[in-house]
Amino acid sequence: MPLIFDIRRYSINDGPGIRITIFMKGCPLRCAWCHNPESQSPKVQKLYTASKCIGAQDCIEVCPENALTLTPEGIITDGEKCTLCGLCADACPTKAIEMSGKIYETNELLKIIEKERVHIDQSGGGVTFSGGEPTMYADFLIKMLDACGKKGLHRAVDTCGFTKSETLLEVAQRTDLFLFDLKLMDPIKHKKWTGVDNQLILKNLKLLAETGANINIRIPFIKNVNTSEDEVKKMADFISELPGDKPMVNLLPYHNIATGKYQKLEQDYNAGEMDEPSEDEIEKATKIFNSFGLKVEVGG
Repeated sequence: MPLIFDIRRYSINDGPGIRITIFMKGCPLRCAWCHNPESQSPKVQKLYTASKCIGAQDCIEVCPENALTLTPEGIITDGEKCTLCGLCADACPTKAIEMSGKIYETNELLKIIEKERVHIDQSGGGVTFSGGEPTMYADFLIKMLDACGKKGLHRAVDTCGFTKSETLLEVAQRTDLFLFDLKLMDPIKHKKWTGVDNQLILKNLKLLAETGANINIRIPFIKNVNTSEDEVKKMADFISELPGDKPMVNLLPYHNIATGKYQKLEQDYNAGEMDEPSEDEIEKATKIFNSFGLKVEVGG
């Protein structure tokens, strides 16, 4: 059973129409640019926002392990003592402390989805399963996809593609749209930036295309990572040669907006060489994809 770290209602960037997007915790990749660092670990995590803290000390009083201390810099948690019980988050009056990761039963999620049904139906929307990496929890994902299918809901799966091929093909039988991440073509560079090479990812993308699946390719577009003309041409060539209908390409320009989340997790965020692509780089990439017969949307 996966932990859910976010349920985003009225989502308009995770497939057609107005959607509800369910984010599962845990990912096999460690992308340097990850804008949801809380999605990487499959375990419960504590987030702390020092700017919200008013020093009420309610959290200190309820902590059964005496793991919290108030300092001039705010609340400090002793990681060796903390059991992540969440009592401090419940007690905090300003939500300076939050817990990331909660178990939901299938029926609970279906009830939440049903509450959004009017917006979903009127807009031609649906449900998107994201992460992290939802295929890490194949049994749960398949169960939810089957349940949503019985209710006539459009189903989308957002995946990095780094999963067993058998799992992906099983999921494909129950999915109306895949949002498939493609980051780099060079396996060495891919491993440098994500922690894994891309052999399995590219294999799975081809297999998925062979099934006739509806696929949108999502490319996080990051200066000094994958914005060079050579890299863009390699991606465009690979995508254009996939069997079946040519997929839509979503270019997602990198923005350094996740720093605050890393601070909440008490993790360092090192942008290093990464930078936002220029308008010129985005325009050139769009033209290259177009020259290979591919439609491009920037953002979304």
